[in-house]
Amino acid sequence: MPSPYRALFAAPGSKGFSFAGFLGRMPLSMMGIGVVTMISQLTGRYGLAGALSATIALAAAVAGPQVSRLVDRYGQRRVLRPATLVSLTAAAVLLPAAHYGWPDWVLFAACVGIGCVPSLGAMVRARWAALYRGTPQLHTAYSFESVVDEVCFIFGPIISIGLSTAWFPEAGPLLAACFLAAGVFWLTAQRATEPVPHPRDHGGGGGTALSSRGLQVLVATFAATGTIFGAVDVVTVAFAEEEGHKAAASLVLALYAAGSCTAAMVFGLLRFAGPPERRWLLGVCAMAVSMIPLQLVGNLPFLAAALFVAGLSIAPTMITTMSLIEEHVPRAQLTEGMTWVSTGLAVGVALGSSVGGWVIDAAGARAGYGVPAVAGAVAVAVGFLGYRRLKRPAPRRGGTVGQHTHGERADEREEPHVA
Repeated sequence: MPSPYRALFAAPGSKGFSFAGFLGRMPLSMMGIGVVTMISQLTGRYGLAGALSATIALAAAVAGPQVSRLVDRYGQRRVLRPATLVSLTAAAVLLPAAHYGWPDWVLFAACVGIGCVPSLGAMVRARWAALYRGTPQLHTAYSFESVVDEVCFIFGPIISIGLSTAWFPEAGPLLAACFLAAGVFWLTAQRATEPVPHPRDHGGGGGTALSSRGLQVLVATFAATGTIFGAVDVVTVAFAEEEGHKAAASLVLALYAAGSCTAAMVFGLLRFAGPPERRWLLGVCAMAVSMIPLQLVGNLPFLAAALFVAGLSIAPTMITTMSLIEEHVPRAQLTEGMTWVSTGLAVGVALGSSVGGWVIDAAGARAGYGVPAVAGAVAVAVGFLGYRRLKRPAPRRGGTVGQHTHGERADEREEPHVA
């Protein structure tokens, strides 16, 4: 591992909470596809399987920011454990309900409960921010976490689908639940690195992080970006099926994630001058432009190469987004702010999947790649329209975007960790 990453883990406890976060994030890529595989095998009803997966995603989009808001106010341990127990209990209902053919409403109710799963990525990034706020190491930490995200999305679906098809239908969701339990309870047991909560009566504020005008721009832009991701996934599967190699879709999509993973590793080694909002807008434009070659795909090898190149712009844009959130959202609402961006992505993925599927049914897979192209154009438009908001200082922060006042940095250095 390059030296900046070795230095990153010199902080006591950093290895432990990072690995716990990795385990806890695996269900993000395993549960939805695991439910689809389980239901389709047990019932043959793909419509029901897709609806249940969408229910989990939308429930998480609604519950995630609320859970993170409570975390900012009361701390990770006090909030994550009860929220995770709700999700695990719901999973414990879903598996026998699917196995024994209980009514559909029970399945949907269980999937709503599973959606209470906390955003472990935001929790881990908040711990890195508490350790390295105001230092170059925070950029490296966010880059590393983007690598972890991509590793989860490369291997999570393969593990979940593989277990459910080779062992028994419920195996994928079951392992996802085990990962969630292990990750959350291990993470919350590490009290020394837990960020200090900000109760409302101690300056945490009673409003939502989404009141930040800069965060509104980021969330709206990443709703369009999520549409790119959701559409690319669905259309790629359909394209591979049209080419007579449907199983190859997972490998092609893995290259998409591998491109992002590669870029994240390199991006974390670099140091940048100038305002981050410029790099962010450049990244959004690069994601949009990278969708253009997909309109010309004629075979799977060309598609795989085009998606790998397209993936190179994802992680740098996400990493810069996390840096902007840290600048535009008050520290007392940092976890909630990060989760709102994930919510925007989740809503976009659901929209992209549905619109992409409709276009495929109407005009074929090649036409479906027009959906991510249009979504990319929308993301660029929103980014340009909101660019001025990103240049303004966040409320209750001194200095300019990308800078802290001397007094704020002194406060951050003196802030104790929960023991």
